[in-house]
This record gives sequence, structure tokens and C-alpha cells, in this order.
Amino acid sequence: MTAQPRQLHLNAFLMGVGHHEAAWRHPRTDARNLTDVKHFQRLAQLAERGRLDSVFFADTLAVGPRVKHNSQTIFEPITLLTAMAAVTEHIGLIATASTGYNAPYTLARAFASLDHISGGRAGWNIVTSAGEDEAANFGYHGIPDHTGRYARAAEFLDVTTALWDSWEDDALVLDEHSGIFADPTKVHRIDHDGERFRIRGPLNSPRSPQGHPLLVQAGSSETGKDFAARYAEAIFTAQRSLDEGKAFYRDVKARAVRFGRSPDDVKILPGVVVYLGETARAAQELEQEFTDLISPEYSLRQLSQMLGVDLTAHSLDAPLPPLPPIEQIQGNKSRYQLVKDLAAGESLTVRQLIAKLGGGRGHRTFAGTPEQVADNLEEWFTEGAADGFNVMPPYLPGGLEDFIEHVVPILQRRGLFRTEYTATTLRGHYGLAYQPSRHSRTAAESTA
Repeated sequence: MTAQPRQLHLNAFLMGVGHHEAAWRHPRTDARNLTDVKHFQRLAQLAERGRLDSVFFADTLAVGPRVKHNSQTIFEPITLLTAMAAVTEHIGLIATASTGYNAPYTLARAFASLDHISGGRAGWNIVTSAGEDEAANFGYHGIPDHTGRYARAAEFLDVTTALWDSWEDDALVLDEHSGIFADPTKVHRIDHDGERFRIRGPLNSPRSPQGHPLLVQAGSSETGKDFAARYAEAIFTAQRSLDEGKAFYRDVKARAVRFGRSPDDVKILPGVVVYLGETARAAQELEQEFTDLISPEYSLRQLSQMLGVDLTAHSLDAPLPPLPPIEQIQGNKSRYQLVKDLAAGESLTVRQLIAKLGGGRGHRTFAGTPEQVADNLEEWFTEGAADGFNVMPPYLPGGLEDFIEHVVPILQRRGLFRTEYTATTLRGHYGLAYQPSRHSRTAAESTA
């Protein structure tokens, strides 16, 4: 049997009216869309029209100190994606949810519900939450330490997957004549008694269409990469050069193998912020339009939060002050190192640094024609730096619409991307199998 040619995966990372921090101020956007659910429903339909694998929402659990100059995350993502599920049929729906400030039972139920409602299109982007403002909203007097956050996340995932598995695949009977709703011998308590959680189970939701919603992770610290290699099925990452992307790709795939997994079970999707124009110069001028709208006051606060150093009184035209070693950072270690290396590697002033970070907070940006963008994505894909891309439109809806209308057809003509959906679930879009309940697997093994 002839093997199918490898094709890339495309996820649309949606953020308000665009990823650029000044997107809400640009004439190509309408800030009123930030609070309009129909805006997000139209984006989901647009992504589906482009045959994309999925859409994704990040999330934070605090307003933070920057509300004066920047748009906020308005909607809780699982709720928002439920509304988007109602107007779509194929596109995957990935929501961010924190293991730090949720309970495993309620979160397992919420994602199982989204998977049922959408017909098998739910995905969970797993975060541990590294913001001081978030910690303060949940009664903490500082960020929980990095190692402790990931230890909690690991137990949280173990409990959540056990809850999803607490119903066997055929436990739901629905026999109207006999009056049997479910087979109680196939609905199991989990009786988890761990360091952080004590949960009896079972989950009060039958098996959802995918078995397990798709698991997504974005950590790039050493601890984060181990966690992703153990649990994640898609990894959203921020790599700025082809060589960095290839090194990360090889590293995480090798770690997955050490955890007893196939490298193909982990899809790596670097983020890319795309500015499109009829010419490369037009695309670069478009990018500059957004850069010119950056508020230095906002950007300095944003940069201060990324680095854990107060820069609000620092000169814009000076380099960064000396920064602490990464071992002292309890927040987002990978993003801290990325920003520190970017500033040092290119000898940037603070003003230059915030301009580079404005579009995607450290993710790679690319300005060019549709052919140039397609060439660049193909190079990363074929050179072993990516299984696909986390596409981050700098403004919405136009940035996503241009990508779908002008870049996707080129990738399709080259045989690099699907022309029609061939699967009905999000796991299927990513080439991953249904996850049977561990109890069903055990029963099948015992009779084999």
C-alpha cells in the first residue's frame, strides 16, 4: 500500500481583533468586535472555509496592569467555542484552561461537554498559569514555583484522563424497552488519592466522540518540554529561526520516544505572524503601520511582565538592563529566555525590542507576498522544523481572510495541505486515533 504524502497542519490562533497589540486601533479592524460573539463565529466559519485543522484561544485569568492601552480577553474560551460549534461542522475547537486554578473534575466535564456538543472537535491547551495577577485572583501571594506548577499539572492530567476513561466505550446502553440507560458494571470510580487531589469519580458524562479531547501544550522550558513530550498531541511553540525550529523539533520528538510514544503522535506547530501584500515592500509597509501604533507605556508594562523586571522608567533608547539568570525566574521561563536572547543577539534597544514583540510577543513574524509566505512555510515543514503552523493573524478578520484566500490555495496546489476534510473529529484532522477507555482496553486485552 502506498503511503500517503505528508501534509502540514494549520491552526488559526485567534485573539480579539488580531495578535498585534495595536490591532484594535488600526483602521482595518473594528474594536466593537471584541465583545461580539458573531465576530468569532464568522472567524470560525472562515477558518473552516479554508479547511484548517482548528482554531484556538489563549486565556488569562486577570485584567493585569495594562488595561488602559490594550484590548482584553473578553470571553471564557470554552463558552465561546461552544457558540462557535453551533455554526460550524468540521473545524477543531481548542480552548486554553489552567491546571493551576481549576479543579480536574469540573474541567474534565467541561471539555467532555464541548466534545459532545461539537461532535468530536474539542481540544484543550494545557497551561500552568505563570502570572502574578492571576495568582492574586485565587488567593496566592505570588506565583507558585515553576517545578510545583508542572507537578500539579501532571497529576491534574492523570486525574482528568482517568475521569474521561471512567465510562467504558459501550457503557451507554439507551435501551428504551428494557429501561436500561447505562451498564453500571462499565462505569467506574477512579478513587484517586494523590498528593494534590482526592477524587472518587466517575465523571457524570459518558464517553465523548473522541474519547479524549486533543491535548495541546506550549511549554518550551526543560520541564515544559518533558511535560509536552509525555502528554501533548500538538505543541504550540515560539521558534524564531529555522535552526532553532529544527533543534526544538528533534528534541521534543526524541523526548516523546523516551516516554514510549511514537514521534508521529506529537505534532509541532510553531507560531507565525503573517503580513501579506502584493509585493514584499507592501507587506513590510503594512507591518510598519501596526508598529507605528504601539503605545510605549503599554509595551513597557508588557515587557516588564515577560521579564519580571520593572522597566516602566527605563529609557526606550537604551539596551535592556542586566537581567537575572533564568534559574531565578518562576514565571514563563521559555518566553523569558526567548526575549532575553532576542535582545542580546540583535543588540536591540528597548524601543526596537518592543517593536519586534508587538506582533506576536516573541513569535516569528514574516512579511511578504503569498508565494513568499508559502515558500517559507514549506521550507520549515520539509526541513524538519514543523509539522504545521500556529497561524497568528496580526489583525482580524482581514489577516485570516487574506491567508486563507491567498496562501492556502498555494499550499494546496503544492500538495502540502488538504483540499477537503477527510475526518470528522479534531483528532482525525491531526491524524490521531480515537482514544478508547483504559477499562475497555483492559477488558479487550483480558479476552485476547
